[in-house]
Amino acid sequence: MNRCFALILLIIITLPSQIAGQETSYGPGYQMIMRDNPAFSGSETDGKLRLSYLNFYPGNNYNLHSVYASYDSYFPRIHGGAGLYFSNDYLGGIVNDVRCGLSYAYFLQAGENIYINAGLSAALYHRGFSFGNAILPDQINPLEDIVLPSGEALAASGRTVFDIGAGFLFISGKIIGGVSINHLSEPDLSSSGLLNETINRKLNLQLAGDFNMGKKANLKLRPLATLEMQRKFLSGGAGAVFESSFISFSLLAIGSNENNLDLQTGFSLHSGKLNFFYNYRFNLISGNNKMMPFSLLYQTGLAFSLNHFDKRNSVKTINYPKL
Repeated sequence: MNRCFALILLIIITLPSQIAGQETSYGPGYQMIMRDNPAFSGSETDGKLRLSYLNFYPGNNYNLHSVYASYDSYFPRIHGGAGLYFSNDYLGGIVNDVRCGLSYAYFLQAGENIYINAGLSAALYHRGFSFGNAILPDQINPLEDIVLPSGEALAASGRTVFDIGAGFLFISGKIIGGVSINHLSEPDLSSSGLLNETINRKLNLQLAGDFNMGKKANLKLRPLATLEMQRKFLSGGAGAVFESSFISFSLLAIGSNENNLDLQTGFSLHSGKLNFFYNYRFNLISGNNKMMPFSLLYQTGLAFSLNHFDKRNSVKTINYPKL
């Protein structure tokens, strides 16, 4: 079997169907927002450590997992927020995407109640391969149902590239909005030159509100909307978070130009400096000949407040929707 054909086949069967531009799409979520929009770095002011785990298409034995960790905070000496993040996408036991990045956001008060954050990010993106658990077509004997030794020796060489992004965050009263463009350099992850693995630029838009329900401020309605566009892929979502002092519930509908309609539900428990969150996304309408699995992903994680900043009205603090 041709080596080039084998490599192409392995990439196709191991990447999730909701990947645009050869990168894993996590979809909307404010617990991982710093990776998509660096302008959010330190916007909650207090230092935040976030840990997250995602399982794609659970129950189908696809072995698609992702872990994410980040820390960001406001730092008065640099007049803004800064943070760092690490993510590892483990796709089918063969493809492994590791990303590590730094972000900075400059905080500016543009009016009496208007604030603008301008952010930049720089990251290293490494794609590696492991073919130890792969079964190639020449190993299968359909008559005896056994796996034979392969005559192919696929190279497991990976590639590391530099990536940059930029974004803005706008805060006016109880409304926050963000816009960002990732992969400005459009890095090429192809290590052999046989495949076109350029990561296309991606546009992200975020919009959220923070409104009290009734006279008590401890019960809130947080409407939100998101938009993601990368080359020919377009996805948008809208929903709301209902939040009290100790627990939150979220509901978000997500549609794409691939004629998919998904629903994401979740809840969050928060007490003092600790926040536990869980999200589950499932498919309602599949545009890919009804081949999309019902269970798309679940996400669980923790967020810790590690240090408190005495703001004294010097900066505008926002609270992310618990999503």
